[in-house]
Amino acid sequence: MENTMEAIATNNLLFIFSVVVVTGIILGKVSELIKLPDVILYLIAGIIIGPAVLNIISIESFPIENNLILTFGSAFILYEGGREINLKVLNKVKVSVGLLATLGVVISAVVVGFATSKIFPVSIMTALLIGAVIASTDPAALIPVFKQVAIKDKIKQTVVSESAFNDAVGAILVSTLLAVITSGSFSLAESGKELVVSVVVGLIVGVAVGLLFSLLISDKKWGVFHSYAPIISVLKVALAYEIATKLHGSGYMAVFITGLIAGNKKLFGLWVPEVDFHAEHLFRESVGALCRMAIFIVLGTHVDLASLGQYWLPSLLVVLVLMFVARPLVVLICTAFDREAKWSFKDKLFMMWVRETGVIPAALSGIIVSMQVEGYQIISSVVFMTILITLIVQASTTKLLAKKLDLLEEDDNENIKTENAA
Repeated sequence: MENTMEAIATNNLLFIFSVVVVTGIILGKVSELIKLPDVILYLIAGIIIGPAVLNIISIESFPIENNLILTFGSAFILYEGGREINLKVLNKVKVSVGLLATLGVVISAVVVGFATSKIFPVSIMTALLIGAVIASTDPAALIPVFKQVAIKDKIKQTVVSESAFNDAVGAILVSTLLAVITSGSFSLAESGKELVVSVVVGLIVGVAVGLLFSLLISDKKWGVFHSYAPIISVLKVALAYEIATKLHGSGYMAVFITGLIAGNKKLFGLWVPEVDFHAEHLFRESVGALCRMAIFIVLGTHVDLASLGQYWLPSLLVVLVLMFVARPLVVLICTAFDREAKWSFKDKLFMMWVRETGVIPAALSGIIVSMQVEGYQIISSVVFMTILITLIVQASTTKLLAKKLDLLEEDDNENIKTENAA
């Protein structure tokens, strides 16, 4: 019995769960003591326990478990990010979010792609593919950082919303370039249709699932399942992602919109009974913490130190172009058209710096590596150098920069106290 495939897979999952939880709890406590974002420590721990060093966990040995952790973990963190978005605030920055998530991805891919073609001996299409893979920001990386750093609402919600919406654009851009590279054909109409279907289906599914389950756990007469609110928070994520994916929509966008509806259900006149609300909140906090641990530890096990060792310097140059040329250009162009948001120079400076890369680019890189597209080793190296640098450098300095720019939410509270005292 213990030697059957099912039993082996179950034992593997239990083994990974045990390693992740023990490592995550210890490093979570360490991060509190040294005042460093926990995701950075999780990533480094993943590199150490992965094939690169100790080889305790390997994605080749656990492919199904690896996909389950990355897919559900990213989806749940994105759902949690959606819950923290205030629709009233989002409405004020909708132009910036829309442009950053669409035009911004294209600008970033082109700028980085052009630079890559000069840095690496690859074709322009391969260079553009590299630019497209790392063009989207990652909610699974950003949301945990913002949970530990109290940034002003308008900026936080803009950056989180951008990261949720730009995943679909980035993924479609990558699939379009892959089609050109592998078959030599390109259809602008087909790519446009794919993007529209992905976005619209994701939005519709997210709204439908969000409203339906918000109603079923509410204090209204239809709220017959309110005592199951904690379990339903997980069910919403799984259903929204799966339904959207089956209908060729963006699963990640669907779960973000589901979270957005759930977090703003009072606008629709829906309330959850107090006891069930607190039970759900505590449950979501625990699941979210577990997902955060699992994602970044597993992500660390993906890092190929051999490829990084071979291409580290040119890969680093590409990352520097992304951070100091492409991202500032994207923010300046995309916020210039939004008069309503009234962005200050400090706001823009902060948004230029905060653009961590994580799970989605890693997943896209994995697809490219499995297809063994021309230059796949270079692509893998650049992607993981981007993940390492943006997480370790940018995530760890987010609070420091926000403090220097006077963008911490606590500063507002201090001002209020001062005014009251006066």
